[in-house]
Amino acid sequence: MQQGQRVVVDPDLEPEVIPASVLHHVFAHAREADPEECCGLITGDDVQRYRQVVRCRNDMTLHHRRDPVAYPRDGREGFFMNAQDYMQAADAAEARCERVVCVYHSHVGCGAWFSDLDQEFAVQPHFPFPDAAHLVVSVMGGKVVDQGLFQRGAAGDGFVGRSVVHGRW
Repeated sequence: MQQGQRVVVDPDLEPEVIPASVLHHVFAHAREADPEECCGLITGDDVQRYRQVVRCRNDMTLHHRRDPVAYPRDGREGFFMNAQDYMQAADAAEARCERVVCVYHSHVGCGAWFSDLDQEFAVQPHFPFPDAAHLVVSVMGGKVVDQGLFQRGAAGDGFVGRSVVHGRW
């Protein structure tokens, strides 16, 4: 479901079940990173889709300080996943016969939607995980208040948002 340029959770779609242990790690990362956005990866396989959380550094503030014209946002308004972190995570996942199944990040002080900037990031030609889902976690007042999972639509015509429910550990 799209609202303006951002994609919001479609209440008519079946929720995505993600293990509570995985969500616990993502939520902890989001709270710890506040007031900046966190980012990272979730790896898994065909047996257990969401298996392991890998934190990545958000280098957006670093890029903003170096070149505020090219990077007008800092880590409070965006994320720029550290390339070394995500390459190491992908290599480690492959060594365990897993793959990156989800990219996660937080939104601080606003809702869990897939913004136009998030979509641009996900469809850029050099994005290393084009088949990955995107988990967005909303943090307000130091607490996680909402989350949504966003995936490319079946027809390849943009993204769809699904609610997230906590599965078994």
